[in-house]
Amino acid sequence: MAARSEIDSQNIPAHVAVIMDGNGRWAKQKGGLRIFGHQSAITAVRETVEAAAEAGVKYLTLYAFSTENWSRPAHEVMALMQLLVHTIRQETSTLLKNSIRLQAIGQIENLPASCQKELAEAIELTKDGTRTTLLLALSYSGRWDLTQASRQVAMEVAAGRLQPDQITEATVAGFLSTAGIPDPELLIRTSGEQRISNFLLWQLAYTELFITDLLWPDFRREHFYDALRAYQQRERRFGKTSEQLTVS
Repeated sequence: MAARSEIDSQNIPAHVAVIMDGNGRWAKQKGGLRIFGHQSAITAVRETVEAAAEAGVKYLTLYAFSTENWSRPAHEVMALMQLLVHTIRQETSTLLKNSIRLQAIGQIENLPASCQKELAEAIELTKDGTRTTLLLALSYSGRWDLTQASRQVAMEVAAGRLQPDQITEATVAGFLSTAGIPDPELLIRTSGEQRISNFLLWQLAYTELFITDLLWPDFRREHFYDALRAYQQRERRFGKTSEQLTVS
C-alpha cells in the first residue's frame, strides 16, 4: 500500500469522487445484518476524508445514498437515515478541526426532517472551511441531475433570457448540482463492481477510474493513497495523442 510520502504533491486531483460500495457484503461475510456494514463504514469515511485533506484534494464527493436506495427494505432505509443523523452530528467537530467545509447535492428535500436539520446545521457550522470541501451525494442520481438542469435551461428559454442556439456545455454544467465545482479527475469505486451506478453522469465524462475489490468498510487512508498514486501514473489526454501533449 502507498504511503503519503510516495504521492507527488504537484499532481493531486482537485476533485475525487467515491462510490462507497460493499457494506452489505462485508456485513454478510461477518455474519451480521446489512446495517452492521453501514455502521462499520464510518471509519472508512473518516479516514478517506482526512487523507484527502492531507493530500491536498480540494473537493471530495461521497456517494452516500442514491435515489435507487429508497427502494431498499424500509427498515434498512430508516436505519440508514438514523445513522446519517448520528454520523453528521458526531463528525462535525472533526470537520471543523480540519477546516473541511460540508455541502450536499441531491434531492435533499426527500430526506427525513431530522436529517435535513442536522445536515443544514453542519453545513452552516462548517461554511468557512478552506482546506477541503466534502460533498455528500444524498438521494442523488445522475439522471435526476441532468433532468433538473434541463428543466432549468428550458425555463430560461421560456422566459426569453436564453436563446436555444446559445445553449452550450457550459450552460448545462452551470445548472447541475455541482455548478462551480471542477469535474472529478478521479473516481474510486470499492467492491470490484465495474460501473458508475447513475453517479455524476455528466461530470465523469473524462474521469480516471480506480476500481478495487476491497469492500468499503475495509478502506483506509493507505488505499486512498494507492488510488492517488495510480492516478499519477496515468496520462490524461482528453482525446489528444501523447505527441500532442508533449508538444503543448
